[in-house]
Amino acid sequence: MPEWARTYLGSASFASAITTSIFLAGFGTHLTRALIGWPGLLAIILGLIALCLVSLWFRRSHLEWHGTLPISVIVFVGWAILSIFWSNTPTVSGLRLAYLLAFGFLGFYVAVLRDTIQVVRAVGDALRVLLGLSIGLEILSGILIDQPIAFLGIQGNLVQLGPLQGVFGTRNQLGFLALIALISFSIEMATRSIPRGMARFSIVLAAVSVLLSRSPVMIGVLSVVVLAALALFAVRRAPAASRWVWQLVLLAGVIIAGVVVWLARLRVIDLLNAGSEFETRLHLWQAMSQYAADNSLQGWGWVGSWPTTLPYLWLNITTGKTNAAGLNAYIDVYFQLGLVGFFAFVALLGLALVRSWILASDRRSVVYVWPALVLVALATVSFAESSALTESGWMLLIVCSVKASRSMSWRDALGRHDPASLPSAGSTSRRDG
Repeated sequence: MPEWARTYLGSASFASAITTSIFLAGFGTHLTRALIGWPGLLAIILGLIALCLVSLWFRRSHLEWHGTLPISVIVFVGWAILSIFWSNTPTVSGLRLAYLLAFGFLGFYVAVLRDTIQVVRAVGDALRVLLGLSIGLEILSGILIDQPIAFLGIQGNLVQLGPLQGVFGTRNQLGFLALIALISFSIEMATRSIPRGMARFSIVLAAVSVLLSRSPVMIGVLSVVVLAALALFAVRRAPAASRWVWQLVLLAGVIIAGVVVWLARLRVIDLLNAGSEFETRLHLWQAMSQYAADNSLQGWGWVGSWPTTLPYLWLNITTGKTNAAGLNAYIDVYFQLGLVGFFAFVALLGLALVRSWILASDRRSVVYVWPALVLVALATVSFAESSALTESGWMLLIVCSVKASRSMSWRDALGRHDPASLPSAGSTSRRDG
């Protein structure tokens, strides 16, 4: 192989191009399937994995692998793999697990090869393109031709100010990714990573997309993320010696708020005007709980997005709707992987969130706020959607989990006592900020 090819394949610019392509593909799965179908999407994913492997091979001497993959991720994925043996549809489970692992690997590559600010830039660039395309197609559908674009799922409701779906298939998915974009664009502006004019335009684009999605779920998630951001920046401004006290106060406040929201849940649903949407979910969750009781420990086996086979066919018949997911990541995991999988998933998400929150509280750079707020968004939306278990949601969870683990790992602390395990001077795996 020519020397110039070796140099380019092992370069940061090659890794940057792959990272942006990964997020474009991950966030745009619905658009890709609508345009070229499943074969085209799978070809893109396999092509990206091949490029990632090439990049990792040429940069292997610059990477530190100690404590790279969190044990919580290994446990959850390992249990999901074992579920093939008791699944009613082992072939479907195997294929869906391969799909899960593919997006997990892409997230792993991004977390290992790119610094946090570079991840934020890649997410921002990808979502700027997709949100801009979404608004453009909504203008075309709702104003210029005044017709839905059925194959994309765009209903053409722009004149009525929503709900919009964009290129993401549903209003909830548009709202969720627009919220991730809003977090990313805000960090870009705070770190002056892009021109201020572009940053302001991007923030307006994301905020408008969230609002025009008219998703009650996303309005609730946005409220939680805003409160979390205010609390996080308050802790960051507190004296270092007293931050642990503020952390305990915040934890107590979260617990109390959770209890109050649960007790006043009917009023909250009414305020969000989400009654019918919540009733649909409640009916589905009740049906899932009944069927899950037969396999409460190990679950029915991992399938990710629901197939049209038993027991998922029973659930669709019972609820009278065709559901592609459990509309709650926690209940969905419990149904598919039982109590073991449920606690493994909660541990994975919880550990990543706690680590990211502590890092965001203690580290000076504002870029550490991004993983914490993204995980808050994922943890919150998981109460009403199963986004964290598939495609871009799972990929973001892996990125944030690996980033948090590499910066704050008990294995890293143990490794520091072994001189042979210390990173070399040329290591580039811990440059964040």
